[in-house]
Amino acid sequence: MLKIVSTLLIITAQSAHAQIGVPNVRLPALPQPRLPDVDRTLSGTVGQVDSGVLKDVRRLRLSDLLRHNRATLDVDRNGAPIVRGEVLAISPSDAELDAAVAAGFTIVRVRTLDGLDARIVVLGAPRGMDTQRALVRLREVVPAASLDFNHIYTDSGGAVDRPSGGAGDRASGGAGDRASGGAGGGAGGSASPGPEAQVQGKRLGLIDSGVDVAHAVFKDVSIQQYGCGGSPVPGPHGTAVASLMIGRSADFHGVAPGAELYAADVFCGLPTGGAADAISDAFAWLARQKVAVINVSLVGPSNAILEAVVRLVVARGYLIVAAVGNDGPAAPPLYPASYPGVIGITAVDTRHRVLVEACRGAQVKFAAPGADMSAAKSSQTFDVVRGTSYAAPIVASLLAATLREPDKEAAAHAVDELAHHALDLGPAGMDTTYGYGLVGADLAPAVRFAGERAR
Repeated sequence: MLKIVSTLLIITAQSAHAQIGVPNVRLPALPQPRLPDVDRTLSGTVGQVDSGVLKDVRRLRLSDLLRHNRATLDVDRNGAPIVRGEVLAISPSDAELDAAVAAGFTIVRVRTLDGLDARIVVLGAPRGMDTQRALVRLREVVPAASLDFNHIYTDSGGAVDRPSGGAGDRASGGAGDRASGGAGGGAGGSASPGPEAQVQGKRLGLIDSGVDVAHAVFKDVSIQQYGCGGSPVPGPHGTAVASLMIGRSADFHGVAPGAELYAADVFCGLPTGGAADAISDAFAWLARQKVAVINVSLVGPSNAILEAVVRLVVARGYLIVAAVGNDGPAAPPLYPASYPGVIGITAVDTRHRVLVEACRGAQVKFAAPGADMSAAKSSQTFDVVRGTSYAAPIVASLLAATLREPDKEAAAHAVDELAHHALDLGPAGMDTTYGYGLVGADLAPAVRFAGERAR
């Protein structure tokens, strides 16, 4: 066990050039061992990882995020990061807002979710009242209102593209999604153009960090960006995920390079980036644009406000595809992948074995490649990536080839069709490790050397 803990902590400290940023921390250059693959499902290495080591690694990284942003971030009673001093209410009545203001709360901002017929009101805690007490007090004042903290969501590794001295210096995710410092150990397979002929004219949605649209793989590709007051902040994680969806160049193809991408930046390079109200606003924007398939490679705790928004999106016939996370096989469910109606995605290696760090459970609907493949990185280069974050966009792109517009019946049919063609890897039928099975096995971009420039 101590050996595994040491290995995972080393991985957490390494990869100082990839998608995730720990604010204001310069990490030392350490050797970079690779995470083990799965040979045994219930014993040996996996059994040891089941103890919660992987979850603890992400918790340590989140603790570091909190330590460097005490003025703006707080924690809920379970230790999950939240925006300090903020409580969310979804579609509260005017009477409820009046009661909240009378009790000393302030209206910080209102997000009108046009397209979902809802609104989120962000309420500021009374002076001198901590965030946890503020939620308790507000529930006493307006007991019928739907309330929760403004939780922070991150990529599966624990943080996303926050200030740390530029994209090139951001640290990657230890036991979570990560970009390696070398070419990786797998042959990868040839880059396939994917179902390009099928996705011409189709649109894909992405909720993540900003996308580096200047990267060569996005030349002549249509990307509509949203968020950050009209000035999205390019980040390694969003750039990598977007490239796997629609990127294309002389020697690189995403799964759906003929599609148009609608990308919402919910981080904007801020410590409070990835907050539940920003993600909710992104869903509403994508709903207004009628983007039928939405990829969310982010994870966090259950949140009543975000769950209500997801329910509204799913009810309108949109498909939400989300990474299940990398906290390990024994970890509790992560969200939004575990909300009803969301298509949760796990990741496998080139030998079709589930990644040792991937979460398990009823939320897993499909498996897709998530290791030993390349994705675009900022500054015109590529990285070898690993994690459930990178499997989700493959599945989202495949579903976009079938679902032309938001429609509940058509969305269900698209999922059924994909399940019909999935390669069953576990016990017969759907299971909690691979879901319906593996899809897109031959669509992972070939391994390239980390730092290799685009052509």
